[in-house]
Amino acid sequence: MIEGIGTDIIEISRIKKNIENNSFLKKVFTEKEIEYCQNYRFPEERFAGRFAAKEAIVKALGIGFKTGLHWKDIEILNNALGKPELILSENLINKIGNVNIKITLSHCKEYAVAFAILEK
Repeated sequence: MIEGIGTDIIEISRIKKNIENNSFLKKVFTEKEIEYCQNYRFPEERFAGRFAAKEAIVKALGIGFKTGLHWKDIEILNNALGKPELILSENLINKIGNVNIKITLSHCKEYAVAFAILEK
């Protein structure tokens, strides 16, 4: 049963400015996410998609970052076929219990967008 949905859209140029700041990268993205994104010619597109996905997931969960949730509690990596997959930290799993979250992300020249569906 669907318990929540979330969406987010972000300007890639905003993320491009922020990823020049190493402390932003380390605050928001895991080491594996950083490594993945930096392997692309335009890493800001990949970072923006993951940023939007994390926002969409938090919206689908109906909780905010003020609840003790951290950006890196949500990790988005791609499987061998390129499909984004969600990895939740133990901290987050303890807060929300056993859930199934589907995500999709996309980007074009100027924007990245993500959707999340929460099932219980």
